[in-house]
Amino acid sequence: MLDELEPDSLIVAANGEAFRVSKALAEAFQPGDLVIPIPQQGLLHLSNTERQIVDQAVTQSVAAFTTMQQVTDDQVTDFFQAFRAALKNDKVWESIQSINEHDVAMAKERGRSTTRLQVTETMRTNMIDGLREWAESEPSRNSVVETVDHDQFQIQLRTAALGVVGFVFEGRPNVLADACGVLRGGNTAIFRIGSDALQTARGMIDLALRPALLQAGLPSNAITLVDSSAHAAGWALFLDSRLALAVARGSGDSVELLGSLARSVGTPVSLHGTGGAWMIVGDTAMPEILKQGAIKSLDRKVCNTLNTCCIVASRAVELVPVLLDGLNEAASKLEQEYRLHVVEGSEDFIPEEAFTRKVAINRADGQHDEFQASILPAADIGKEWEWENSPEITLIVVKDLQEAIQLFNTHSPRLVASLISNDEQEHQRFYETVEAPFISDGHTRWVDGQRALNKPELGLSNWANGRLFGRHAILTGDSVYTVRVRYVEASNGPSPN
Repeated sequence: MLDELEPDSLIVAANGEAFRVSKALAEAFQPGDLVIPIPQQGLLHLSNTERQIVDQAVTQSVAAFTTMQQVTDDQVTDFFQAFRAALKNDKVWESIQSINEHDVAMAKERGRSTTRLQVTETMRTNMIDGLREWAESEPSRNSVVETVDHDQFQIQLRTAALGVVGFVFEGRPNVLADACGVLRGGNTAIFRIGSDALQTARGMIDLALRPALLQAGLPSNAITLVDSSAHAAGWALFLDSRLALAVARGSGDSVELLGSLARSVGTPVSLHGTGGAWMIVGDTAMPEILKQGAIKSLDRKVCNTLNTCCIVASRAVELVPVLLDGLNEAASKLEQEYRLHVVEGSEDFIPEEAFTRKVAINRADGQHDEFQASILPAADIGKEWEWENSPEITLIVVKDLQEAIQLFNTHSPRLVASLISNDEQEHQRFYETVEAPFISDGHTRWVDGQRALNKPELGLSNWANGRLFGRHAILTGDSVYTVRVRYVEASNGPSPN
């Protein structure tokens, strides 16, 4: 291990890409630190301090996992009930809200988005409902998923706890409650949370979560918080091979980086990466279904929000105005204006005044006067619009359904694909050829563990890096398990139940 770095020295990544050590990095480097070369990313500096914080937290979580194997399913149920009761307590919730108000104010000062940071009554209700669902769910440990009978013995495939699940996410305090679902299967969880939501997370843990663990007789570190908001803490967490699963919530390059780090030490990942749903409008589309689909898909900005709409040229004159009506109504519901990006070549279908009319668009750092519509280069068709409160989408007029599918498969994050069509054969062809784990014939916002499966989700995975092995793209608490294989003598073995 190096004690120092020399400025201008080269460090080579696994793919042969070389990076030069900057003077600033060399001066910041201390004995015990790590520098990791990441292809197309550069040199990551992990201080020894952050590594020690993470090592201690993971060690505690591993010890808690061992204890969890002796905990009964009834105790886990008691935990969900106690955590739920704490969140229903108005005094507890008011304290959490007070802490969160400070987080929100600080985030706004930094020009950060607060749409997912602010704890609201809706968020409170969703967390309470999710915990109730986990409390009422069937225990998933030691369930027989398959038996193979032989003449004198039986082979049983039984579910078992997977281990420590690591989470990295930014301004999403509700993930704390959602991710507690991993305890149902006997797992433990460890979180690294960004600076925006860190104080809120600490408050939620201290006031509601940890008291519920202790009340139910579960180990206090069954849910562990890495007490650092530094990005390096997240890197160090995902480089710890003791994790059984690494879950990254967020989008873009930061999630891709975290996934690369976890994979480099052999840890399986669930990457809630770049989203942005696509809607394709076919020849037989019904105008009202298109309009309602757009409205329902633009209630707020999350990964399953409508981002790109493709309308076939044969119906564009009729249906582009319908889309704009839906976009306008969605914006009106939010008391905002909308923003439209028109892919070059499609601008003739948009009223000319839209390109010259300025409207107030709400961004994370405040209001901006922007043209309502602007022309987007074809190379940027896959760009995801991270809007705050003003709905923002891309529109492209395509030759036919096949071109739209090809564009989706090439430029989208391959997450959600919706086809508005009244032709059953078109839907079948769409399903067979579009590269997405989530397929719809209407709005896109149904892509959510709570809405689709009646289970709080831990994360959604796209197909940007290929199809997932052995599971679907909604990760929930009861899908975090391994399978043990047990040999049972026919005469004296345990029951398969």
